[in-house]
Amino acid sequence: MENQNNEEKDWAYKQALMLTLSNCAYESLLVLDGDCRIIGINNAAEELFERPRPIGEKLVDVTQSNELEAMVLNALAYREEVFEEQIIIDKRHYRVRAQVIQRDGNMFIGLALEDVSELVRLNRARRDMIANISHELRHPIANIRMYIDSLFHEDEKPKRKRSISTLQAIARETDSLLWIMQEMLDLSMIESGQSIVRMVDVPLRGLVEEAIERMEELASAKDLRVVHDVSKKIWVWCDWDQIRRVLMNLIHNAIKWSPKGGTISINVVNGGEDVKIQVSDEGPGVPDDQVERIFERFYQVDASRSGHEGTGLGLAICKHIVEAHGGEIWAEGNGQKPGGRFLFTLGSAEVPSNG
Repeated sequence: MENQNNEEKDWAYKQALMLTLSNCAYESLLVLDGDCRIIGINNAAEELFERPRPIGEKLVDVTQSNELEAMVLNALAYREEVFEEQIIIDKRHYRVRAQVIQRDGNMFIGLALEDVSELVRLNRARRDMIANISHELRHPIANIRMYIDSLFHEDEKPKRKRSISTLQAIARETDSLLWIMQEMLDLSMIESGQSIVRMVDVPLRGLVEEAIERMEELASAKDLRVVHDVSKKIWVWCDWDQIRRVLMNLIHNAIKWSPKGGTISINVVNGGEDVKIQVSDEGPGVPDDQVERIFERFYQVDASRSGHEGTGLGLAICKHIVEAHGGEIWAEGNGQKPGGRFLFTLGSAEVPSNG
């Protein structure tokens, strides 16, 4: 009797151990018998298939997945191999592993499912980004080559005015290349954790004016005016260089989407503890159904319809920087009113006594 009690305790202990291990796993786990009936399942798998304790039921009846059943049948047919595939369940991507394990005359089939939907999305986005960057680089490089060729292939000695105009065009295209490289550098710094925020009291007007000045040449190329109404009495708590980058990215975005001859406005509301900064343009704006996704890394409005392309990184970088400052950033949909409107908040700082 004592031996029987010890065996029961040992079995209960092992069962509790296995349940703990399986339920602590990030993956969905199932164990099947040779007839493809479920004899073990963890909490994650129950939630995935929305079937509490389906012990004794057929795998295909619980999962409604013929692909999973086919993997198990392959594992049974080739017992020495481990099968791994990527399948779609309820519109989500899963990496699945199936393996046959034999112990003491018993045969078990183990199934592990890992949700890799986010990895699939990011890989697709990265491929799109590489294609977009390749296109973005090819355009200014081709233009630079064309401008240089025009200087060396004129029938007569180039006139000074024409030469200066050509060199200015080369400078603009070079700036486009530098902008793309800066976005890639910013992304690298963010992903590596090397982006350090140095918070100090900053006069917002001076910060806005420096950002506008740096974007002035690009705006002039489209005959755009960039105006602001920032008071000298508004100070914010931020990293000057990083928030200047946010403002430049938002102005750059506004320039890209603005019609020629339009106006880009930077308006500020001092709301006590927070200061709200808004960058507005007269372009098409952000569709209401995309305001939540517009700040996702690599996400872009459909360039095939809009005629605008880019790396899809600028707004995502803005989001990272603003949130690292404890602020918020968002876009207003063009369903409210025409034009693009991007807003973000920063902590308010006290105006120095000599400010």
